[in-house]
Amino acid sequence: MKARTRAAAILLTPFYVLFTAVMLVPIGYAVWLSLFTEKQSGLGFGGSESVFSGLDNYAAALGDRAFRDGFGVLIGYCVSYIPLMVCGALALALLLDSALARAKRFFQLALFLPHAVPGIIAALIWVYLYTPGLSPVVSAMRSGGIGFSFFSSSGALPSVVNIALWEWLGYNMMIFYAALQAIDRSVLEAATVDGAGGWRIALSVKLPLIRASVVMVALFTVIGSLQLFTEPLILNSGAGSAVSSTWTPNMYAYTAAFSRNDYGLAASASVLLALAAALLSFAVTRFTGRKGKNA
Repeated sequence: MKARTRAAAILLTPFYVLFTAVMLVPIGYAVWLSLFTEKQSGLGFGGSESVFSGLDNYAAALGDRAFRDGFGVLIGYCVSYIPLMVCGALALALLLDSALARAKRFFQLALFLPHAVPGIIAALIWVYLYTPGLSPVVSAMRSGGIGFSFFSSSGALPSVVNIALWEWLGYNMMIFYAALQAIDRSVLEAATVDGAGGWRIALSVKLPLIRASVVMVALFTVIGSLQLFTEPLILNSGAGSAVSSTWTPNMYAYTAAFSRNDYGLAASASVLLALAAALLSFAVTRFTGRKGKNA
């Protein structure tokens, strides 16, 4: 028993060392940094010094309307993006897993390929497709009498949701498809013998059997949604874009750190966002776990 415990400790040590170095230490440093504020010494000619300010940075972040509005954007993004992502990926996976599907390998590759494109490159491609005068999509829409600005205050959020769906839909679809392929075929054959049709098998047999995969994808999608940064940052460069430099909490922290050099405020905003992600993840796991027990 001691030999097994020692072997397990040796094998797990590299993981805990890396976890501490890349996760716990940065989080601890962010919390420490959030408790200090840079103050100019003297008349401003003697440089600056870090002064302990307690929770002042947290109060400043929560009292800033731009930071609060960023959470409003995140709520709208999550309400739009998460159902479309989970339901869309699940529907595509069920279609590929059905007996009527043809050229499965081709569609798997075609749907997964956008995920292989780096997020920055994908956002740049879509900025081109959204820009009037450059985009053939915008030109075609205008020729058809559809006037829609992808950079307007009403169009910015759908534009970002579209980019994120294009990037991640195929990836999550592959997770669902792999889970569907792992289902015992005898269970599906038994359901068919009992007279269940394709829709009945998909909704009453396949979905309950891949529930763990659905929960995992939903949880990761929630966490990823709260980290929204790259796509709106690139859209911010569009002509007449309604996406500001503080459009999301991540962008607010980035602007506070690298434009205003207020690292304490940036750290406090990051810690608050991390707490929101932790609480939301906990709520999702508790809700899905309770629902699974009742089922």
